[in-house]
Amino acid sequence: MKRTIVGVVVVAGMVQLATTPAQAAAKIDPVRALKSELAPGRAVNVRSTVKVTFARDLVTTSDLEGTIGFGPRGATASDVAQTLRYSKKLLRTMMRANPEETEALQEGPVRMISSKDASYVSGPVVDAALPQGTSWVRYGRTKLPASNLLLEILEPATLKTLLTHRSSYRDGVVKGSIKATKLAAVSSSFASRFGTRFKSGRDGRISYTLWLGPTGLVERLSAKAVLPRAKGSVHIESSSRYSDWGRQVTVLLPLRGDVIDREEIADDVPYQAPGIWN
Repeated sequence: MKRTIVGVVVVAGMVQLATTPAQAAAKIDPVRALKSELAPGRAVNVRSTVKVTFARDLVTTSDLEGTIGFGPRGATASDVAQTLRYSKKLLRTMMRANPEETEALQEGPVRMISSKDASYVSGPVVDAALPQGTSWVRYGRTKLPASNLLLEILEPATLKTLLTHRSSYRDGVVKGSIKATKLAAVSSSFASRFGTRFKSGRDGRISYTLWLGPTGLVERLSAKAVLPRAKGSVHIESSSRYSDWGRQVTVLLPLRGDVIDREEIADDVPYQAPGIWN
């Protein structure tokens, strides 16, 4: 059996970077620093939490942890584990609509390995449907998990826009806010999840804080938003931490013999790859 490799392993000597002097910090370009990391074989570790409130008693939360691998233009692969939780009222609603899937989501984390072409899902949410000898369900043409549901700072254009719309920048901490329409115009991940058009007067706004490290790379991100949804709105809070920038890693897709396509067991697994971004 063959194992598909996403990215290239690069063996290189580790270079110790001296702490940037405070007087030189202002000269650091975070966008340039990010672009320097976007190369095959490089990756970053991510831990993120999300809280989505549809109404007072309808709330879902997510904890995600894993690795995101890069190519020349940005994220190309990931290996993450995600745990989803629901408020009591939302859980009752979901149980009435799809009890087996909802119960499985509550049993444990969903692990997902993704490339640009497909995502491979394992965990309780698919285990009962797997034929003997298989461990993964393959979903075609899926989105890569977001490192932050609202603001994907792994996109250079998004990071540049956030820096442009800052209201303050001091001691490596950037604060600002941006309208959803302006963010959607530059962020492909935001546009794919929330759309590109918002009704006049209800376009929403995202406030954010970025913490930059001594080399200009983002170490932490916190964002909040109120976005239009149907006749109401949805409140989203998303926080992410980034570590081990530049680590050398290869994201390995599962062995072909361990995988079954979602279409072969369509009635027994979720329609989409499970994730708060779907």
